[in-house]
Amino acid sequence: MKIIRCLNEDGRTCLGRSHDDGSVTAIVGELLDEYHDSHQPIKVAKLLAPIEPCDIVCIGLNYMRHAQESGRPRPEHPVVFMKLSSALQNPLDPIVLPRKLRSDEVDYECELAVVIGRACKNVSKADALKYVLGYTCANDVSARDWQGKWGGSQWCRGKTFDTFAPLGPCLVTPDEIPNPNNLGIRTILNGQVMQDWNTNDMIFDVATLIEFLSGSTTLRAGTVILTGTPHGIGAARKPTVFLKHGDTVSIELEKIGTLTNPVIEETV
Repeated sequence: MKIIRCLNEDGRTCLGRSHDDGSVTAIVGELLDEYHDSHQPIKVAKLLAPIEPCDIVCIGLNYMRHAQESGRPRPEHPVVFMKLSSALQNPLDPIVLPRKLRSDEVDYECELAVVIGRACKNVSKADALKYVLGYTCANDVSARDWQGKWGGSQWCRGKTFDTFAPLGPCLVTPDEIPNPNNLGIRTILNGQVMQDWNTNDMIFDVATLIEFLSGSTTLRAGTVILTGTPHGIGAARKPTVFLKHGDTVSIELEKIGTLTNPVIEETV
């Protein structure tokens, strides 16, 4: 099932099931509890991020080719950092380039996002995917200057400005994606393909990430895990390619769809 969160024509936030013919029917219930398709049509006035995360946990250097282009060795354990929930952005709403804390090196990163559907702790790899509510596209927008030079050796400052976590366009349930580590994934910037790879290049697959992140740690229902990006980031290109005002960036994931956001400058 493909699930969207949206504003309807009355301005109310609601859940819907997106059908192949483009129609949407209302979902009754709570995404993190019990829900079902009512089969009643609704009109979508505005598409929202498919979930409001309680936590956003991110993984760095998780594709082999990306680690190589970054000049970094294969990690022994998953590299973990966080984004604030305020970094969330909807499909079609803008990525805002920071100007108060200025960055001129804002980069794109296409990622598979995993949504945890029920609380879990100390989960085995064999059972890990049982806790997944669904999958969606993510853009791990990154201010490379704050990430690498001015963040005090921590990545979080450069990763968690407002709008730096677009999610969408829909949440796809696990029955439609039995193997999340065999999906084509791409970034398209102003019509040009910048990243084009497959989630089978992950160093730590989705089940391994859930096992690791839940070790001695409770992952709450509604936690979103960003699983890393493949090679082709703007910072690794020669010359470098960073986002600028007026750009349009799209993240494509096989079996999920396309997440598109324009890029604008912050007004201060």
